Amino acid sequence: MTDADVVVIGAGAAGLSLVDRLASPVAGHRSDAPTVTLVDAPRGPLRPPARTWCFWENSAAGEYDPVVAAAWDRLRVRDRGGRAIEVPLGTARYKMIRSPRFEAWVTDRLADRPEVTRLTAEVTRIEDGPDGAVVHGLRDDGSGLALRARWVFDSRPLRSPPPARTALLQHFRGWYVRCEDASFEPGTAELMDFRTPQPDRGLSFGYVLPLGTHEALVEYTEFSAVPLAEAAYERALRQYTSGVLGLRGFEVTEAEQGAIPMTDAALPRRVGASVFRIGAAGGATRPSTGYTFAAIGRQTRAVAEALHCGRVPEPPPAYPARHLAMDAVMLRALGTGRVDGAAFFTRLFAGNPPDRLLRFLDGRTGLREDFAIGLTTPVWPMLRTAVELPAMRRHRTAPHG
Repeated sequence: MTDADVVVIGAGAAGLSLVDRLASPVAGHRSDAPTVTLVDAPRGPLRPPARTWCFWENSAAGEYDPVVAAAWDRLRVRDRGGRAIEVPLGTARYKMIRSPRFEAWVTDRLADRPEVTRLTAEVTRIEDGPDGAVVHGLRDDGSGLALRARWVFDSRPLRSPPPARTALLQHFRGWYVRCEDASFEPGTAELMDFRTPQPDRGLSFGYVLPLGTHEALVEYTEFSAVPLAEAAYERALRQYTSGVLGLRGFEVTEAEQGAIPMTDAALPRRVGASVFRIGAAGGATRPSTGYTFAAIGRQTRAVAEALHCGRVPEPPPAYPARHLAMDAVMLRALGTGRVDGAAFFTRLFAGNPPDRLLRFLDGRTGLREDFAIGLTTPVWPMLRTAVELPAMRRHRTAPHG
């Protein structure tokens, strides 16, 4: 049995971010860094495919700039008729990171840190105890594995959705496209383009992240209860790129597809005396938007600081309880078709100053600002939904493959 101060399960954004922060020197003293074992899933269905993560940062320079693929200083939202709402970010930036480059960068940073051990295994169970936990698993060769640690941080996706009053998905497929002609505006990210066919409940939109004048990531996204078949995404993307954007003479160089849970389910961060969840499984995904990466940064930074200072390293809530309650109302209103999703987000962006809106989406606004934001939404449908939510029972939904 192998001992370590910390075992981190999963080498996605949350797992890698936490290990990187734990291994970083504190006040110049390498002795402050705990011993860490990072357990990565074997190649196959347990390991997530390459992904693109986006987030906004309050300054042009940030800690992950070495791996930022692109950044934009202006966002744009288009209503169904094509009217553009411009959202200048001032000194902030909307940034994109691609997971293979992020993993390679963190791996390189960890290469000369002897306190970090990295191995590949499928974790089969975690045996929790008051003074530590044991992680059991199987290596690639079929041999057993047992890792004993004072603290365990599990970043694996949940196997089944927890009970919720509303459970939607943000599901999408994206094409990396290269055009013969200059077709994109490099400084502006098209965050939501509602010139797409809208479902009866939920919403759909196009999403365009320029990588230059000739290249961009173009996605078709829906907020709804059930994902589409790949062929349906392909049809939607062909219609959006050619029919809406008017792109001609382009090639698709890569594609990505995924689904992000948007739920008002309770996601406990501490699941044992010595075991915690981090990342999406620990509540880092904002229920109303699907954004996760920035909250992972806050979560892992707080955990690392607590460990370095000798405190119990329970991950903090990613978002204020008030904002999660507002998100629950919005999800229910969208899920019932009580509000028009495209009109809802168009009004939200049109009716609020950029700084206030971005801080709200990041969970950093106060009560008075939240009230002002609420007035830019359909007030009566939202109030009706807020009144009925407390009496609703939470129920389980089937996992989506």
